[in-house]
Amino acid sequence: MPGTVVTFYSYKGGVGRSFALANIAVLLARWGHRVLCVDWDLEAPGLHEYFRPMTATPPAGGVVDLVSDFLSGLARPIDHTVRLSGRSQLAFLAAGKEGTDYTRQVQEIDWQVLYEMGFAEYLERLRERWITDYDYVLLDSRTGISDIGSICTAHLPDRLVVLFTANKQSIAGAVDIAKRANVARDRMPYDRAQLTVLPVLSRFDTREEYDRSEKWRHICAKETETLYHNWLNQSVETELISRHLTLPYVSYWSFGEQLPVHSEANPGADQIGFALETVAAVVAHNFDRTDLLAENRDAYVAAARSGNHEFSYDVRVSTRRSTLDLADQLIARLGELGVRADRSLSGDRSLLDKAEDNARHLCLIVDGEVSRWQSAEVDLFLHRTLGQDRRVIPVLTPDAKPNELPGYVGNLRYVRFGPSRGPVEVARGLAVQLGGAAPSVDTDEADVAEILWRAARVLLRPLLWELVDEIVHALLSAIRAQEAERVLELAADLALAIKPRFGAAEHDQGVTAPETVRAAIESAVRSLAAPSEDDDWKRGLE
Repeated sequence: MPGTVVTFYSYKGGVGRSFALANIAVLLARWGHRVLCVDWDLEAPGLHEYFRPMTATPPAGGVVDLVSDFLSGLARPIDHTVRLSGRSQLAFLAAGKEGTDYTRQVQEIDWQVLYEMGFAEYLERLRERWITDYDYVLLDSRTGISDIGSICTAHLPDRLVVLFTANKQSIAGAVDIAKRANVARDRMPYDRAQLTVLPVLSRFDTREEYDRSEKWRHICAKETETLYHNWLNQSVETELISRHLTLPYVSYWSFGEQLPVHSEANPGADQIGFALETVAAVVAHNFDRTDLLAENRDAYVAAARSGNHEFSYDVRVSTRRSTLDLADQLIARLGELGVRADRSLSGDRSLLDKAEDNARHLCLIVDGEVSRWQSAEVDLFLHRTLGQDRRVIPVLTPDAKPNELPGYVGNLRYVRFGPSRGPVEVARGLAVQLGGAAPSVDTDEADVAEILWRAARVLLRPLLWELVDEIVHALLSAIRAQEAERVLELAADLALAIKPRFGAAEHDQGVTAPETVRAAIESAVRSLAAPSEDDDWKRGLE
């Protein structure tokens, strides 16, 4: 899949454009993406200062040398990028080599003449190489309206991040450049879609004059509203998303060229790293899934962080001390099946300090009941997981009763230990689930009966009971017809239908099972338990 070119632009200077680009680049690289940063602000380059601590030697060339290469008649651009130390995924293309000759090189460039000579095709070849070699190419554009700005805002990018401050000039300039860029793109002989533009309110101070800051926040959201139309989910309000896309003013980071994302590994909501993570996540999601951002910002960022993340383990097995030996045996059996498993022991506080998980899925060994520590571990896992294909899989000991488990565990597909189901059998069941080939509930013979009995005890709205009635009667027919696969499918549907959908405050809106449903449930349970001439079909339920 080709990479994405994202230009960072500001109409006025002093908005923290290079600061934002450099920090977001580090975040994207940390999240596993290949990132190239290009300093195209040729008249006032400064991006190199942010990366100086990560640059072993000063860049020997840069963007201005690409122009020299073209004028020298080179058919293919020379690679002037440098790898940044400590960040193997991050590369940098400077404006040019530092020194007195650089100023002369910039002053001698005539962009109009270059384009008349075919420089546009040269840039296209360069762009093609970039999006082949990198997942994200971040361009730091010059401010204002210029030939260089047109290259960065119209010719090269797929996305545009426009930073502005809370004043009329800055806001109007941000909106205007987006219109100009799309007009220019329509005139180009290249297949370019309409730009998606991310407006980012920068250096916004809410610590003083709260009422005035809220007034200006509203003005900024209203004036930039048109920039959201072709990418923001229709269910999300512009003003809500604009709050997520606000970089606060923090005086500490206004001195020098600094990268707070290096020191704020797990930032709180009051730290600038928190806001930078949000903007980086929107870029990583390609401006998509904004409904998730509106619903749960932390989950949105976690999804971006792990979207290209390589997990060290397939599953983490959470255990209490009472099942420690059982957990170790299970991990050993999983290893024999090619499943990479790690163990977490109740009380291991190191889990709380990690910014992200090292295992894709969580296996919860439940001995009797879910411990308070395991509840906290599940909450943390789900907090990092929303919107991703990651699952919690309960493994129940013989002392655990599914119908007495809390809803967030009892309604999940579980695997059980039993007299004939030891670590080997349970490991196989887990491996099937982790491979994604299993139905959504555990469906050996006893579990189908347990789902039926659970349906007999829940409180549901009358309309839902009509659905349950239909499923239970179909399930009864499938049992009598000895159709194991159909029984499993309908049991999964039933478990989903009876899953709680409202909180305690609405609990009185539910009613018990109608007599017809209760009678059908009892008939289905009896049919499951009744012996028949050929019980081989029941093996398909195991």
